[in-house]
Amino acid sequence: MSKKLFVEFLGTFWLVLGGCGSAVLAAAFPEVGIGLLGVSFAFGLTVLTMAYAVGGISGGHFNPAVSLGLAVAGRFPAASLLGYVIVQVVGAIAAAAVLYLVASGKADFQLGGFAANGYGEHSPGGYSLTAALVTEVVMTAFFLLIILGSTHGRVPVGFAPIAIGLALTLIHLVSIPVTNTSVNPARSTGQALFVGDWAISQLWLFWVAPLIGAAIAGIVWKIVGDEA
Repeated sequence: MSKKLFVEFLGTFWLVLGGCGSAVLAAAFPEVGIGLLGVSFAFGLTVLTMAYAVGGISGGHFNPAVSLGLAVAGRFPAASLLGYVIVQVVGAIAAAAVLYLVASGKADFQLGGFAANGYGEHSPGGYSLTAALVTEVVMTAFFLLIILGSTHGRVPVGFAPIAIGLALTLIHLVSIPVTNTSVNPARSTGQALFVGDWAISQLWLFWVAPLIGAAIAGIVWKIVGDEA
């Protein structure tokens, strides 16, 4: 179990450093910024690469919502859930700290939104709380359904990380304008702790909505996703 927890820490660290790092350091870099498309692919690539690297050890969750969804679906032991969630959150916070150290090394550094998730006036597109809630629930639910389906025994082995990484890319392409895309409470927590203020006060949504979406997906899968 200690190995599983350690690689969950590493995987979540890489997800936040790669995904949020692309948003903070590279999205609007003068003249050659990667933009929304680049950030979306960065998040997808973090999951794809670490799923191949360490997914065989821990299952490659890197996300409390994923761990919960898999537990609800009967694909992950509930007794291991708390440990996974703790190391995922710690990994996200550690990555946010490294990102802050790097970003603050620029002479004219301003923290700004620091890739934190938000709604209302803190939504990139000014979307409401209701819009943010619906988006995060639906996107997380479909993310979990894709994870559950692509890792099913009847699917060819070895291709799941590709489907999962592309799914996360697609999710970001759709929802960055709404919430800056969470679907991952650990990712949201790490950034919010450094932004403070509004990001902390809105953080509840980015725990509640992804966990609800994941639980819904787990229940749906138990109904439609018969085991091989």
